[in-house]
Amino acid sequence: METTSWDDLREPLTRTQRWAAVLRKQPSAFLLAVQLLVIVLLPWLQDLDYGRVALSVLSLSALTVAVFTVRSTPALTWLSVLIGLPAGVLEVWTVVSPDNAVVVPLAHTALSLFYFYTAYGLVAYMFEDAWVTKDELFAVGAAFTVLLFAFAYLFLAVQELWPGSFIGHTEGSERTFLELLYLSGANLTSVGLSDVLPVGSQARAVAIIEQLAGVMYVAMVISRLVALTVMRNRG
Repeated sequence: METTSWDDLREPLTRTQRWAAVLRKQPSAFLLAVQLLVIVLLPWLQDLDYGRVALSVLSLSALTVAVFTVRSTPALTWLSVLIGLPAGVLEVWTVVSPDNAVVVPLAHTALSLFYFYTAYGLVAYMFEDAWVTKDELFAVGAAFTVLLFAFAYLFLAVQELWPGSFIGHTEGSERTFLELLYLSGANLTSVGLSDVLPVGSQARAVAIIEQLAGVMYVAMVISRLVALTVMRNRG
């Protein structure tokens, strides 16, 4: 009489189940992938007639993934939803009413606050353990891109409230989201390679804070993870 092992009784996982398992174990990697995808698609989407709609859909997708990621961090999930839900509603509202002088800056500010809270959750997640996991390594990149978008949306809000706060090589006083994201990346990495410059007082104040945040991020997060990795290898 043949016997069947327990492993033989298990049905093989479907592709959907495999991806769901990866998302549960490494949500930071998925968030990083979504953020990088948004950056790659921005040059094509912003020039299309429905570019604002497409960007809003991508933003909402990133919001959803970010909320899921926060569940794995010490941050409060309910607070993440409480901030992210109004941000998503306001973002949809900007598609319906893109010239609303109240809703547009409020939506950008809400998105910025949500991304800042997500970044806090990821940093707290990295500092929670005494060892470095694979997902925490992905969280390093995810937190950096989240901060990148947080300041970019804050720049957008500043531009809406104080027109002419930024200048660039193209004509007009309004900079695109990609231009402000590029400025955010230059500030956060402290490379300074940007043809978009903050000239308004409020814009310069936010840029200074971002530059300090970038330096502190590298000093605290990267150095801690390197130290923990060295300690684990020695142990």
